[in-house]
Amino acid sequence: MPGETELTTPVKLTKEDGSFNRAAHGWARQPIVDTAAIDGSVLNGKNRRWEYWCVLTPTHILAFSIADIDYFAPASVWIFDRKQNKAVVNYASVGPIGSVKLSPNVEDGPHSARHSNPDGELAVDIEHLPNGTRIRASVPGGSFDVIASMPPSHERTAVVVPWSDDLFQYTLKDISRPATGSVTIGGETFPVPEGSWAMLDHGRGRWPSKVHWNWGAGSGRLADGRVMGLQVGDKWTDGTGSTENSFLLGTRVYKISDKLTWKYDVDNWMDTWHISGGGLDATLTPFYNKASSVDTEQVKSRTDQCFGVWKGRFDTGEEMVEFEDIVGFAEDVTKTW
Repeated sequence: MPGETELTTPVKLTKEDGSFNRAAHGWARQPIVDTAAIDGSVLNGKNRRWEYWCVLTPTHILAFSIADIDYFAPASVWIFDRKQNKAVVNYASVGPIGSVKLSPNVEDGPHSARHSNPDGELAVDIEHLPNGTRIRASVPGGSFDVIASMPPSHERTAVVVPWSDDLFQYTLKDISRPATGSVTIGGETFPVPEGSWAMLDHGRGRWPSKVHWNWGAGSGRLADGRVMGLQVGDKWTDGTGSTENSFLLGTRVYKISDKLTWKYDVDNWMDTWHISGGGLDATLTPFYNKASSVDTEQVKSRTDQCFGVWKGRFDTGEEMVEFEDIVGFAEDVTKTW
């Protein structure tokens, strides 16, 4: 496919009437797309807003998501023990509108969630600091408090994906953020040491009722010590002239505009996942499938998110980068909402 347009100056995602601003169709290295109108004030019923953070540590995987889907506000917190190879905290709840508070843009201000349930309280806070982001989550049985540092000149992958003038998505994938902090499980506290990585999926848009997507990511260091990050996606961007594919080397993002080829076994999610194209050849060997499903009147979904270890190579056009032992995940999701 032809190269995508790189956005270099701030632009609004929508026009005054709430429809898609075609001038925003492209990608950027920083979050320069203004999504303030995706809050239900102009159009209501299809707005989708969320913050998803995942932290990869040598001993645990930490994750939470908070969202506002116009008519309800889901949130979840997940803590995985890598030594035991099992989830030790897996808590999800749905609250009314207002129980999740999301700022207009990713770093405009804090984001938070508060759910009160008979079986306990959920609390999530995202606070933007001068040199990073503090992410905190607490649910019955566990909590974590992590600083995701923002290295100087660190680039992100921001992409605008339009399906029509009425349906479109802005996604910011921010990976390979050095992370430190702590995680507490059942009263026992463990460090989130140097060598841990945080990644963000920030989303604002208006979606079709039915969607099918792939997403994959990984963070770590090459043999020579340089930071690398893998960011790939598929299916949901087909036919839009956009992809969310990129490779981070050091602090620089190399955008991949090609549609990638994904090969995996839907009858055996724990088999290897192979992704290729656009100079990339990568294989994920899973060690755990975080499978989940929802079946309600408002939402029906099925997720298979396979955490594992990436190995492969990427041609930057200047060098062939070899990588291995890069922890991350690949997923296949179907959703009706």
